[in-house]
Amino acid sequence: MKDYKDILLSPIKVGPKTSMNRFFVQAMECTDADDQGNPTELTYKRYEKLFEGQHGMVTLEAITVTLESRGRLNQLSILPENEESLTKFVKHLKGINPDVIFVFQLTHSGELSNPEFSRRVTIKPLPGFGGELLSEEEVDTIIDQFVEAAKIAYRAGADGIDLKLCHGYLGSQILRPYNDRDWKYGGPWEKRRQFAFDLYERIRKEIPDENFLIGSKISMWEGFPGGFGTEGPDSPIIDLTEPLDLIKGLEERGASFFVQSGGSPSITVSLTQADKAHPYFALLHHTWAAEIKKITKPETVVIGSNYSPLRDGKNGIMAVEKENNSLLFYGSKFISENKVDMVALGRQSFADPYLPKKLAENKEEDIKWCTVCDNCLELLIRQEPIGCCTYNPYYVNVLVETRKKYGPLRQRHT
Repeated sequence: MKDYKDILLSPIKVGPKTSMNRFFVQAMECTDADDQGNPTELTYKRYEKLFEGQHGMVTLEAITVTLESRGRLNQLSILPENEESLTKFVKHLKGINPDVIFVFQLTHSGELSNPEFSRRVTIKPLPGFGGELLSEEEVDTIIDQFVEAAKIAYRAGADGIDLKLCHGYLGSQILRPYNDRDWKYGGPWEKRRQFAFDLYERIRKEIPDENFLIGSKISMWEGFPGGFGTEGPDSPIIDLTEPLDLIKGLEERGASFFVQSGGSPSITVSLTQADKAHPYFALLHHTWAAEIKKITKPETVVIGSNYSPLRDGKNGIMAVEKENNSLLFYGSKFISENKVDMVALGRQSFADPYLPKKLAENKEEDIKWCTVCDNCLELLIRQEPIGCCTYNPYYVNVLVETRKKYGPLRQRHT
């Protein structure tokens, strides 16, 4: 195998664009928008560092297509009134590093909408969540909102969009076998997948520019009975038939990249992002990425998740040598074996937004590795501004003040 730096720092085509290296920044919700859903100074600072850090691709976090149903109080939004602010934001970041591919992750929270400040809606009531049952007409309106949001992203200067089909949000709620309701987008798989297909077809028709990328982050197995990637509405057994068929269908409709993921953080958070107690869950993600790679075209970019917990090899995973057990080792190994194309960084992008730059400058010893303390997750759950509570003094103080205000956190769910 070639030197891991040569592999990880090598360019790759994403559609007609070129990513300067194999590092992709995950969509990390940080709840620091203003009361109109626009980027604030905190938002600017976070993304400035990522662009300075020379990541090949960066995702703008879970930006909501509606204010009516959303999961975060201070969540970025993409409505007509946000277009001017988003255009300014993109221009500023591109001025720092024009070579970064910048995509917006568009989302609707559905049953994960917070009823304290928005309308919780559902496709079919899920135990412990519920919400108002969406009508077919309302779902058609939501598709219109996604399409309008995509056009705003295009006009604002984004390089593309990630249509969110993961982590328990509306897209994955419609896809899962649990959605056996008799309606336009429910019941048989051919109906459930049509929501995503219709969305892609509408967006590609209304934005025919092939330079504008379309892709999706997808939970391959949600990890609970009836979740996406299971064999039926009441079974937890893994069956990747539907996820892989979805990916083939989206590829045929113009997808140029897929971000592999798993789990639903409000239910199976350790599956989505492995924690200190369960580091082995991170290894499941490599299998799912490899399965996607098997069935996609060579030019379709597959981006693997859950690399942050692997750190520098000090990760709690036993029965393997440290030097063969790290983020950099596995990333370069699977790229060289054609089992994945890019490495996604989530919590690690908080810990050190300059990782690719340090690697390119032979300063690997200076990389700040994520400690998987998950204090950033605690801030997300508390609806507070989010960042690294280990290395960034600002967010250490936010965490201290948050705990003074709310007391200890008793459960690890978003």
